[in-house]
Amino acid sequence: MQDTPLPPDGTVADAPDDNWVDKYAPAFARPYLRLSRADRPIGTWLLLLPCWWGLTLAMLHDQSPRWEDAWIFIGCGIGAFLMRGAGCTWNDITDRDFDGQVERTRSRPIPSGQVSVRGAFVWMVLQALLAACILFTFNWQAIGLGVLSLLLVTVYPFAKRFTWWPQVFLGLAFNWGALLVWTAHTGRLEAPAVLLYAAGIAWTLFYDTIYAHQDTEDDALIGVKSTARLFGKQTASWLRRFLMATVGLMGLAVIFAAQGNASVLALVIALGGPWAMGWHMAWQLRGLDIDDPAKCLQLFRANRDTGMIPLVFLAAALLA
Repeated sequence: MQDTPLPPDGTVADAPDDNWVDKYAPAFARPYLRLSRADRPIGTWLLLLPCWWGLTLAMLHDQSPRWEDAWIFIGCGIGAFLMRGAGCTWNDITDRDFDGQVERTRSRPIPSGQVSVRGAFVWMVLQALLAACILFTFNWQAIGLGVLSLLLVTVYPFAKRFTWWPQVFLGLAFNWGALLVWTAHTGRLEAPAVLLYAAGIAWTLFYDTIYAHQDTEDDALIGVKSTARLFGKQTASWLRRFLMATVGLMGLAVIFAAQGNASVLALVIALGGPWAMGWHMAWQLRGLDIDDPAKCLQLFRANRDTGMIPLVFLAAALLA
């Protein structure tokens, strides 16, 4: 690890140069917003998009959109921002010793001394409580699923210590919204939501393996496990498998959801979502260079667009 000086203004190494936190947020709030990754919004998108998939797929399933769905849609956006922030804060609390030894993460607020562990804990609780206020506006089945998700959020930061597959735990946590929001709309958990959840996990394995290739050298030195280190030069082969699993499972979710209620045209349009998503993932594979951290970060961030693709097709299918 190169011992480069920390940025004097407190900016985080892998944040976009033009992020709104560093440009517009009040100085006193910047360390806490950086702790929540508000300066790097891609994680919020990756948490939010499976929620919106679950909502649009549920609406396609029962063909009964309601005004309440508008609040679910908006509530998911606010809740994803808050819970992603709380989860990242928890992750940085638990990983503070590791982060100080990795070049890319040394500048994060806790290892760089911008925020104390106690201050971070209070900030985490505040974000979680605000998110709970949104969750409690949903039906009781969705509330129960939301409470269960806290177990996954709690365990995830420790996964890299005991398994080569911590990305699976990230996938379990980040795609839980597909189950929760389907249930918030329908009042029950059904097979299409479970298939959609599994598709999201496969997608997470795809994009987070790419992301983890930024840190393989430092991770090896400090003993942190990841699928990037596990796959090594075989990464592209594994990513193709995750691509196929994502497309196949999402396609099955659409078929199970649409059968019996949606029109044939709606089904065809909805199935275009996983198909087009797969092509976008294939484009990422063609450009992947696991030895180029900047390229890995660029491709990881491109997954916002990847996840938007099936959402657009599902929304169009609702109009068919």
